[in-house]
Amino acid sequence: MKEDPLKTGFADRLSAQAEARKALVAKLKPKPTIQAVDLESREVIRERELAAVRQARADAKEAARQAAAAAELAALEAKRGDRKERKALTKAEQKAKRDAKYAARKAKSR
Repeated sequence: MKEDPLKTGFADRLSAQAEARKALVAKLKPKPTIQAVDLESREVIRERELAAVRQARADAKEAARQAAAAAELAALEAKRGDRKERKALTKAEQKAKRDAKYAARKAKSR
């Protein structure tokens, strides 16, 4: 008998079919799943990142609050300084008036 170059004999077709079926079954077999440890570590990593973001936001909020408080304090100090300056000027004007009255009285009595 002459050998078939395409191997289309009955036995060859049966073995090819069996190999194809094995390959199909192997392809459909379930793959190994992700370990639960990996999922937990992902959750832990995510929680850690969330905590870091929350902390950064809280720090920024606190810094903004402190800056606002410092600005408010500076404005209050500026107002106090203006008021003190006005009072000092008023006091100086009143003293000058008193001195002028006193000087006028002294000048009259002589």
